[in-house]
Order: sequence, then structure tokens, then C-alpha cells
Amino acid sequence: MAERFNPDGMWAPNGRAFSQGVVQGPGEVVHITGQVAWDEHDNVVGAGDVEAQMEKCVDNVRKVLGEVGGRLGDIVSMTIYFLNRDDLPVIQKVRSRHFDTATAPTSVLIQAAGFVRPEFAVELVPVAVVPHDRFKRPG
Repeated sequence: MAERFNPDGMWAPNGRAFSQGVVQGPGEVVHITGQVAWDEHDNVVGAGDVEAQMEKCVDNVRKVLGEVGGRLGDIVSMTIYFLNRDDLPVIQKVRSRHFDTATAPTSVLIQAAGFVRPEFAVELVPVAVVPHDRFKRPG
């Protein structure tokens, strides 16, 4: 299992769902392509609604991880691209809904100029480590 930590003497998460560092535990590393708010038919979910889009992105990540026996708590690092700085409180609220401080990944937030489709407001790019005892080959 990964070991998360937040050293003393530096800025703290202060209730936000991220860790300053994660020591990767034993398991299979799973790199997940950037997840946007597309459903299984390539329809955009929640156009104009960053909360709905974040939820769909997290759901997509959950499905990819589930295919190999993984869980959201297995994510050790996540980059979040977003368009509108005003959406950050909502993005953090949704992230806190799915990641508690005990299982929070390291995190990078990057404001993007745009996405492949103009309806997208956010994209998640996670890396997970699924423990050997739960990992199963995809397919």
C-alpha cells in the first residue's frame, strides 16, 4: 500500500484532498489517459457544469481502475487541468468527496487554455498503484 505524508514545517493541505508526498507501495503501476466528461457514446456530460463534469471524470477513472482491480484510493498522483479559476472551489469539493486525507494522491492543478472540445471544463490524469493481491489483467 502507498504511504502518504505531509511533512511538518511547510504549507499544509488544510482539509484539501491531496498529500505532499506519496511513497509508491508494491503493486502494478497503472497510467490512465486524461479523463474528460465523455460518456460511453462520446456525448459530453454536464456541458457548462464543472461539478457534473468532475463527477463524470471521477466515474470514468473509477471504471478504468475497476477493470484491473483498482480503487480510487490506489491513485498516487493526479494532474487536474481546468479552464476557469473560479471553478477551483467546486473542483476541490468534488475531489474531497472522493478522496479523504488518508488516501489523497499528490496533486497538480493546471489552468489550461482549452481542451479538445470547447464543452469540456476539466480533465483528470491519474497514476495509480494497484496492490498485487487485487490486481487483475485487463480484459
